[in-house]
Amino acid sequence: MNIGVLALQGDFREHIEMLRRIGVKPVEVRLPKHLETLDRLIIPGGESTAIGRLLAIYNLVAPLRARAGRDLVVWGTCAGAILLARTVLDMKQGGQPGLEVMDMAVRRNAYGSQLDSFELPLDMPVLGEAPLPGVFIRAPQIESVGPAVRVLARLPSGAVVAAQQGRMLATTFHPELTGDDRVHRYFLEL
Repeated sequence: MNIGVLALQGDFREHIEMLRRIGVKPVEVRLPKHLETLDRLIIPGGESTAIGRLLAIYNLVAPLRARAGRDLVVWGTCAGAILLARTVLDMKQGGQPGLEVMDMAVRRNAYGSQLDSFELPLDMPVLGEAPLPGVFIRAPQIESVGPAVRVLARLPSGAVVAAQQGRMLATTFHPELTGDDRVHRYFLEL
């Protein structure tokens, strides 16, 4: 199994370190040729507008759209979830290139600024009974999902924070910033 982490901007190093801790040697993805042998790809958190623009500059949008959820398992965390979403509710038309492959609508920075970031234990039954540490940093919120999308976790308020559509996974929080590797292991099993 060949696993890559998009390494254009954001917290890709933290995902790489988590994967290495569980015995995986990931590829840093910066160009289309880096995608050719991959089975799985993580799109990290960071600044979604910057990552989207870099995806376009490095000609990664078309190959990712063509493969995502088909022969490439994809997981987007925070900004990565925004890039996977079919609809970004608070984005001006043409404001950010995205992959638009998951049938969900997201709102960027849904909980406020950096000062409004928070941590909260999450129930994510696909990972077992123990709560998962949820680290939310200028986090998006999944506002709605289509019929093919399965909700995996919610905040106590009911807000969707993790979803799966076939072989695509989106989390609005940062599992890579915790010591809990269960979401990474779940991704490897998809």
